[in-house]
Amino acid sequence: NSIFNKLLKLPEDTLVYPAHDYKGDTVSTIGEEKAYNPRLQVGSEAEYVEIMQNLNLANPKMMDVALPANLKIGLRQDDLERMGMSLGFGHGIAKVEDPNIMLVDLRDEAERKKNGIIPGSVHTPYPDLNDCLNPGGMLFELASSLGKRIVFYCAYGERSAMAVEAALGAGIEDPCHLAGGIDAWKSAGGPLVV
Repeated sequence: NSIFNKLLKLPEDTLVYPAHDYKGDTVSTIGEEKAYNPRLQVGSEAEYVEIMQNLNLANPKMMDVALPANLKIGLRQDDLERMGMSLGFGHGIAKVEDPNIMLVDLRDEAERKKNGIIPGSVHTPYPDLNDCLNPGGMLFELASSLGKRIVFYCAYGERSAMAVEAALGAGIEDPCHLAGGIDAWKSAGGPLVV
């Protein structure tokens, strides 16, 4: 709907950045897209939808992360660091044995198998996070009953930064995240179970 009723109604010389880098081109115009984009050589929105559905393209990766992040502006990794809610990889490695923290891995099972797991961490895939943070949810109850500080981590730190914000919203005290995620952890020589 937005393609046909908004974008394609813009002036022909409007610059667009389609992000597909097709043939090395990173910028185009509405006019060029109308003239040369085969997906736009259709007579109606319904015809376009049918063509796209028949392509059987895989869903975009990490959409569960990208969509919520694009829909709202939240805390970023550097914001968390300024607020004292971020552990650098050196501090994180030192704290892995700390009985007062609970490491929570937000990655999916495929990511965990590929890159390893921080020993002793609890697995809560990011899409399940809100249910786990609500009263009665696993993380809410563990944090409340054990009095442990939750330290979230993911691949690079983006999901874990959003998880800190969600935990604060759920009333969990003093959550933080591992800056740079498992990637920074591995670079610093942090222990992993593979």
